[in-house]
Amino acid sequence: MTEPMTSPPEPPPADAAARLADRFEEHRGQLRAVAYRMLGSLAEAEDAVQETWLRLDRAGADGVDNLGGWLTTVTGRICLDLLRSRTARREEPMPDTFVPDPVVRALPRTDPEQEALHTDSVGLALLVVLERLEPAERLAFVLHDLFAVPFDDIAAIVERTPAATRQLASRARRRVRDATPAADPDLGRQRAALDAFLAASRAGDFEALLAVLHPDVVLRADAGAGLSRLVRGARTVAEQARLYQRTATAEARPVTVNGAAGLLAVRGGRPESVLTVTVVDGRITGLYILADPERLARLELPGLDT
Repeated sequence: MTEPMTSPPEPPPADAAARLADRFEEHRGQLRAVAYRMLGSLAEAEDAVQETWLRLDRAGADGVDNLGGWLTTVTGRICLDLLRSRTARREEPMPDTFVPDPVVRALPRTDPEQEALHTDSVGLALLVVLERLEPAERLAFVLHDLFAVPFDDIAAIVERTPAATRQLASRARRRVRDATPAADPDLGRQRAALDAFLAASRAGDFEALLAVLHPDVVLRADAGAGLSRLVRGARTVAEQARLYQRTATAEARPVTVNGAAGLLAVRGGRPESVLTVTVVDGRITGLYILADPERLARLELPGLDT
């Protein structure tokens, strides 16, 4: 007698939950990348990703054809809510000296160009510009231009038509293009310009500093309330660099910062600052320094127990 065909037994709930968690982990890196570009804060990005997991855990994945797209959309919506809440709480506009949380890594031991492929390798220059966008503009630009999410999907998040959402991304794209020059992506050339800047600063060589700085260079130094500064122009930046190096005693360790050449300044085993540069045609057009002790203490920094 032929045995009747039966469906396989349903997996135990614990097994189903474990499989769902495994599927989520496959997308965690991209979700973190989306959230970091949306928020500019590593801690908030991690919180947004965790909230995405909690929503998936509650809703389950039944009926979800494209889990990666669903998760990206949920993360985008969470980040949009956080940005709007942040904007509503802020009494003053974001200061021009603000530097987003940097991702600092030890120098790669293999091909340095692989650093640029890391999911969190987005330049601080771009993140600074993104901080100036309206929340909906930022979402439209990040999801569409950086992660290829269709406008129809983004429109549902921002509660606008696809055409209006396309306009949001277009406005953001123009602002990004106008504010961020076509930076040199080569890590070796970035390092050469940064090393030349550091050597000239230590030597107090004003002319050598002018040679490596673009005439319209901008230095952003985010050191916390009352200590931050924005410096424009090669001559002013060069003079500031010379003055700083006269009293500097910190050890400058070469690192990558968001995939670009950078320095981690350490004194007495404690981080003093993180610096990175934007390089165009061999000259530095932007310097970004984070020296806020409270924010530095929250970062994962190579070679330090922070």
